[in-house]
Amino acid sequence: MKASRLPVASLVDLMCALSETEPRVLELQTSVTCPHSITLRPGFSLTGADKDRCILSFGNGDGIGLTANNLVTNLTVIASPSARAIYTQAGLADMGTITLGDLAVTGQVSIITHAGTDKLNLVVDKLHIAACDARRYSEQPQKYGVNVYQGALTVYNFNGGAKSRITASLSNVSVGAKNAPVLGSGIFVSGFGDQSGLVELDTLTTGEVHSSGILPYGTADMITGGVFIVYGVHARRVEHFGEVVTYGVNDMVLDTWGTVDTWIAHAPVVSYGPSGIGFVNFGTVGDFRAEAEIITYGLGARGFNQYDGTVRNIRFKSIETFGDGSIGIQVSKPVGTIKVDGDVTTHGSIGNTLVKGVNMQLPAEAFSVKSGGVVEKLTISGNLVTHGAKVTTYAVEGGRVNAIDIQGEVVANGQGSDAVLVADAGSTPLTKVRARAKTGKALVEAGGEIVDRTEFSAA
Repeated sequence: MKASRLPVASLVDLMCALSETEPRVLELQTSVTCPHSITLRPGFSLTGADKDRCILSFGNGDGIGLTANNLVTNLTVIASPSARAIYTQAGLADMGTITLGDLAVTGQVSIITHAGTDKLNLVVDKLHIAACDARRYSEQPQKYGVNVYQGALTVYNFNGGAKSRITASLSNVSVGAKNAPVLGSGIFVSGFGDQSGLVELDTLTTGEVHSSGILPYGTADMITGGVFIVYGVHARRVEHFGEVVTYGVNDMVLDTWGTVDTWIAHAPVVSYGPSGIGFVNFGTVGDFRAEAEIITYGLGARGFNQYDGTVRNIRFKSIETFGDGSIGIQVSKPVGTIKVDGDVTTHGSIGNTLVKGVNMQLPAEAFSVKSGGVVEKLTISGNLVTHGAKVTTYAVEGGRVNAIDIQGEVVANGQGSDAVLVADAGSTPLTKVRARAKTGKALVEAGGEIVDRTEFSAA
C-alpha cells in the first residue's frame, strides 16, 4: 500500500504528522524551525516541495532521527555543525533501506549501526554538507597506533556480529568548500573490524571534499582523512570528480585500511598540513589512478605511501611535495606496477613526519623502497627530481624493484644530495637510467645489488 502524502506548513503540522501510526510521506511546504530533534518512524518519508525554500532547522541538539525504511529528500537541513543533522537510531534488527537524496546539510550525517542491528541498505545521491565538526564522537577506528576521527558523512557498522552488514551506494557527495573545511574527516566509511561488522560499498562518487582535523602539531595518535575507506569495507568503485583537499596536521587526503577494487581521482589531490599524505594505502587496492596532480605543502606530507596491504596497478599524473621530510613515493610492501605520466618532484630536505603512529625524521626522497617493499615495475615518463639538501632522489634500501623504465632523468639538485642509492641488501636494475647530482654523488652503492647496468649513465 502506497503511503499517503501529508502537507506540512508549520511546526504544529509537523508534530501532528509525525504522530501518525501508519507510514506517511511528509511534504514540507515552507521553512520550519524545530526546538528539538524529531524521529521518523519506520516507513515514514520526509521531503520538501522545494529544496531552497523548504529549510528544516534544529536550534537545540540533533536533527532527524531515522529508524527503518526512511526516505529524506529535496530539503535543506540545518543543525549546529557539532550536532548530527541526520542520524540513525538504534534498535531494529533490519533497518531496511534508508534513502537520502538532493540534500543540503549543516551538521553531521551519521549513519551508524550498533549491536542489535544486522542489516541496513543505504542509498545516498546528491548530498552536500556545508559545515560539520565531527571530532567529539567516541566511536573511532583504531589501528596502526592511531585513532581516526569520524567524518561529515559517516557510514559506520559498529556492530561486530558475524552477520552484521551495511550495503551502501553513495553518489554525488560533496563536503565543505575551498578554505572552509569541515572539521574531522570528510567522508568516512568503516566496518567494525577487518573480519566482522562489514560494509559492502558499491559506489562512492564525490565532488569537492575539504576537511581538517585541526590537530596540534606533533600529534602522533590521531589522524583524519578527506576520504577514508577504513577497515571492514569492500568498495567496488571510488571516484572523485572534484578536488579533495585537507588542511591540517595528520590529515590524509585519500586513505584506506580496507579493500577498493577501482579508485580514480579525476581532480587534484592536495594537502596543506604537516604529515598529510596525498594517497596512503594500508589495505588492498586493485587499480588506482590519479588523473590530475597530487601536491602536498606541509612538513612530512608525502605524495604516496604503501605501508601495508598492496596495490595491483597505480598510476599518477604527477607528484610534487614542498615540505621537509615530504617523500614523493615510498613503498614498504609488495606492489604491482607504478606509473607516473609526468614528474615526481620534492623541494624539501630532512624533516619530521608521522609513520604508523610515530613521529620520525625522514629525507624528502622522490622515490623510496624500504625493507619489505617490492615494486614489480616502475615507469616514470618524466623525471625524478629533488631540490633539498642531503636527500636521495632514487633510494632502494632493503627492498626491491624488479623492472624499471625512467624516460627522463634522476636528478639531485640540493647541496650534498645523491641521485641514486642502493643499500642494505636492496636490489634494482638501473637499465637506461640517467642519473646526475649537482654536488653529491650520482650513484651510491652501500651493500645493495644493481642487477642490470645496461646504458646506465652517471654525471
